[in-house]
Amino acid sequence: MERIRTVKELESRLESLRQSGKSIGLVPTMGALHAGHKSLVDRARAENDVVVVSVFVNPTQFNNASDLATYPRTEEADCKLLEDCGVDFAFIPTVEEIYPEPDTRVFDLGAVANVMEGPMRPGHFNGVAQIVSKLFAWTHPTRAYFGEKDFQQIAVIRKMMELEGFTHEIVPCPIVREADGLALSSRNVRLSAEARAVAPKIRKVLLESLRLKDLGKTPAEVETAVVSALNGTGDFEVEYYSIVDAVTMQPIGAWEDAGREGSVGCITVYCGGVRLIDNIRY
Repeated sequence: MERIRTVKELESRLESLRQSGKSIGLVPTMGALHAGHKSLVDRARAENDVVVVSVFVNPTQFNNASDLATYPRTEEADCKLLEDCGVDFAFIPTVEEIYPEPDTRVFDLGAVANVMEGPMRPGHFNGVAQIVSKLFAWTHPTRAYFGEKDFQQIAVIRKMMELEGFTHEIVPCPIVREADGLALSSRNVRLSAEARAVAPKIRKVLLESLRLKDLGKTPAEVETAVVSALNGTGDFEVEYYSIVDAVTMQPIGAWEDAGREGSVGCITVYCGGVRLIDNIRY
């Protein structure tokens, strides 16, 4: 596996491979890699001739300076995992390499970015669009792989692609979980032992909510029940729980309002001061 530090080298190495007809799989990450990332890389390895993984903590998508400062950075461990997965290129640039000057682009991401994470993290999705659009322009991937834990982010990236004219395939990959149901996240390492012990309740409550739908409860009633079940324990502080159309990300009033892809419940909850996200299909 080659570690690449500059955009120029990345473009040069991939251009020759592309010219020879090789398919390119891209997995954008912010490092601190775990089994969830490994599942994306393994999928990319199975479906492409060449696999590129970017490892870059992107400052423009953080709206909280302390969150950026404390985000784990584990390059050597990350590269060991990537090498074991058979990755061809690890793109590990500096902030100065990615942003030699400020990126002032503002993307008109529309309705998919104006709900849930949008209002809670102002500027976050614009920062995601900035870095992902750069990676797409530099790598020209055949396919790009993203985890469904960040469900809304995938919708935002699809909108950015429409705006920028990218036409390659986006491959959403299922959430990978611990044995007790907690969705894998780089932030999980920040959970105290006490918080880690109760965190799986998030998944448990979401699974229980499926039964409420079967019992005829409306989306709003299910949302209320989920929030009450978690907030009522004293271990959690729910920021939002929203049941939305799986494509438009817009809240639904009735189950039949969801379109062809159905509906998904997206949650953000603080557990021991750590912000965790998860979702479930209805």
